[in-house]
Amino acid sequence: MSGWLALFKRYLSSFIAGAGVTLELTFIGLGLGFIFGLALALARVYGPKWLRAFATGYIEIFRGTPLLVQLFLIYYGLPSLGLTLSQSLSAYIALGFNSAAYQAEYLRGAIQAIGQSQMMAGRSIGLTTWQTIRFVILPQALRLALPSWSNEPISLLKTTAVVFLIAVQDLMARAKRAATVTYNPVGSYLAAAVIYLVMVFAVSALLKWAERKTRIPGFEMGSKRV
Repeated sequence: MSGWLALFKRYLSSFIAGAGVTLELTFIGLGLGFIFGLALALARVYGPKWLRAFATGYIEIFRGTPLLVQLFLIYYGLPSLGLTLSQSLSAYIALGFNSAAYQAEYLRGAIQAIGQSQMMAGRSIGLTTWQTIRFVILPQALRLALPSWSNEPISLLKTTAVVFLIAVQDLMARAKRAATVTYNPVGSYLAAAVIYLVMVFAVSALLKWAERKTRIPGFEMGSKRV
């Protein structure tokens, strides 16, 4: 135990720096995923047939293939097409595109749960379809989606660990370097696990607080990431 504590203290600054990169990847990926995921959800619910087909195909492809494969295709595959991206940018794009597929389903379920009566009510007072979506349906749907959507930040935070495979210096990469230097992989990866656990608990607590503040009385949704 004393040996592990010594290792933890020795590499604490490195682990903290890596944790900062992990959180940055998580929030940027989550933000990109939300923007694109919302567009996909709206396309599936309100778009024309061809747009619904595109959104459905995107979601099925990105949920049906491993994130690691998507990451490698972006980082190693795009240069063959003349587009070379940095490690960090490749990671942001892969995480954002992958997260969008999951967030789209959380948001779509919430939008559909609001019901067509809200759309008819908005149209009846003179709002256009998109004004009704923006001012009537989305404010309710986003609050309704939060309990199920809150799975995504936690899942994405843990999923970011794959980016060390393209040399992004996240927490997992720092743990691997410590394991290589100290010849103590168990202690190094256990230290990383402890820090991941702390971050997950912190994000989870923040999301539960937000859920309590935005809960709509009488409405409940539940969904789990597949």
